[in-house]
Amino acid sequence: MSDKVRTEFWGGQLDDVMTEIAREALICNVRVLDPGVIEAVLHNNESVCGTPNPIAFKKLRELLMMLAVMRGKAFDRLGVAEADVLIKSIRDRLKERFGDRLGGTSAPA
Repeated sequence: MSDKVRTEFWGGQLDDVMTEIAREALICNVRVLDPGVIEAVLHNNESVCGTPNPIAFKKLRELLMMLAVMRGKAFDRLGVAEADVLIKSIRDRLKERFGDRLGGTSAPA
């Protein structure tokens, strides 16, 4: 498989999962890009939800676990540097699309 095809494949796969994570986070009003929030979701801590929705929270948690596995595979297939650039570009696009509703913005002091 050529490098370009491999990068496009992994980019599409990661983009699909990360976009669905963003959607589920918005449903639950979870600011997944804020420090410690992803870890809380992975530990099944629903207190990070601004809007209770057990079904969406469960899906969010499962998608985050899936993303962790996919990220490891992308590192193996593409290399850490290329996979990190790809993931960062997807994250930046999602932050632009959904604004600060996903978190990750610094609060005023």
